[in-house]
Amino acid sequence: MTSPFGPLVIIANPRAGRGRVDAALPRVERVLRGQGLDYRIVRTTHPGHATEAARQALLGGERFLVAAGGDGTVHEVVNGMLADGQPVVPDAVLGVVAAGSGCDLIKSFGLPADAEQAAGHLAGDRVLAIDVGYVTCAGQDQQRYFVNIAQAGLGAAVVARTAGLTRTGKLLGGAKYAVGFWLTLPRFQPAPVRLDADGHACSWRAFNVVVANCRFYGGGMQISPRSDPCDRLLDVLVMTGSKSNSFTTLPKVYKGAHLPHRHIAELRAGQLVIDTGTPFPVEADGELLGSTPASFGLIPGVINLKL
Repeated sequence: MTSPFGPLVIIANPRAGRGRVDAALPRVERVLRGQGLDYRIVRTTHPGHATEAARQALLGGERFLVAAGGDGTVHEVVNGMLADGQPVVPDAVLGVVAAGSGCDLIKSFGLPADAEQAAGHLAGDRVLAIDVGYVTCAGQDQQRYFVNIAQAGLGAAVVARTAGLTRTGKLLGGAKYAVGFWLTLPRFQPAPVRLDADGHACSWRAFNVVVANCRFYGGGMQISPRSDPCDRLLDVLVMTGSKSNSFTTLPKVYKGAHLPHRHIAELRAGQLVIDTGTPFPVEADGELLGSTPASFGLIPGVINLKL
């Protein structure tokens, strides 16, 4: 007996979350065995390994890939499922077992944060076809795909700063983003930002641009509460005005109560180009990619997410 999508390939970074993923895997296995699901586990050993493992599994005839970890693991697996703007295998399914230091993607779909409960969702045949964004930017040698949220500007600089906090073992979980934000904010300078959204040009002096497919980032912040990952559009938020607005705006972001805001321009687009007066760093799904200029787009309904 197995899933209607075939045996599961659990792709896990055992070191994620300071070993939380490795500790959770035996519990996940017990749930899968209890449900009679066939599976195998790939423990990743280096950056990019999850992408390689996902691609190899699909080309070898397997169809049901499960990212066990945080948003970074999901990001790598998704990049192994897509190539040249197309799915490597059209009927492939993505499952997510949140077991790392943070997984914001699942919050947009009501999936459990507990690893054992998430494993229980891997049975059955319920899936949702979701959109996937893509980005190319300076300093990046190939197109990258993202399922959740990308940023250019302060948000990406915060991602770089929080990566340093994680490496030193100082902070884990949602707290690291908040701390990284306040450490990064004083030195980050706004710049002229020029956007082309589906052929419509506009410009501001701004310090951050959020390009959202889903709703949450940064350990539970609902930065883009109106995003729908099935609507074939990216939600774009341009943060203008003074950086001091962050002192009053950031607490509201956790509840998605910061919009509308007179210093946040809201757009929706299928294609987006961002250029800035000085290069802004660019990140997607919490992975630092390069810098502006950057181009974004969307592939509708290309990933079948297991619910």
